[in-house]
Amino acid sequence: MFIQTESTPNPATLKFLPGRTVLELGTADFPSAEAAQKSPLARRLFAVEGVTGVFFGTDFITVTKAEGLAWDHLKPALLGAIMEHFQSGAAVIEGEGAPTGGHAMHDTEDEAIVSQIKELLDTRVRPAVAQDGGDITFHGFDRGVVYLHMQGACAGCPSSTLTLKMGIENLLRHYIPEVVEVRPVAA
Repeated sequence: MFIQTESTPNPATLKFLPGRTVLELGTADFPSAEAAQKSPLARRLFAVEGVTGVFFGTDFITVTKAEGLAWDHLKPALLGAIMEHFQSGAAVIEGEGAPTGGHAMHDTEDEAIVSQIKELLDTRVRPAVAQDGGDITFHGFDRGVVYLHMQGACAGCPSSTLTLKMGIENLLRHYIPEVVEVRPVAA
């Protein structure tokens, strides 16, 4: 098994490409070891000292490390954990209700606007963000303000504010005049 790695815009996060499907559908975000209890793979990764976050996409895994640790020291252990997991044949996520990253429901008079926002996020934003090892999902819309949840490499990324303001906010404002601002939300 050959696992490729890619850097991400977030220096604390590294993207691993195992060359096989990680999740059939959606994404899964594990911002802590406690959140990883349903995932044997995430538990293995959190067992590596210094891991502070794990995120799964359809064909990638991103791992976030604690500040002050070098990737040169963590990377071999993470590669080993990923390889061991896939060779074991264990499920990536166990049981029902496996996390599938997606947009929050929003049932209000703004349903048409929210539908447009979600469509733009799905077609223009999320594919590009997945290339960087993360995901951005719709969280809410209130009086012209769009609230987005940033996951994986996007969470805590130094350039995420710039991405939100200069990229996503400008895109949404261009196509949807009702949008006046974009703000991130915490998990």
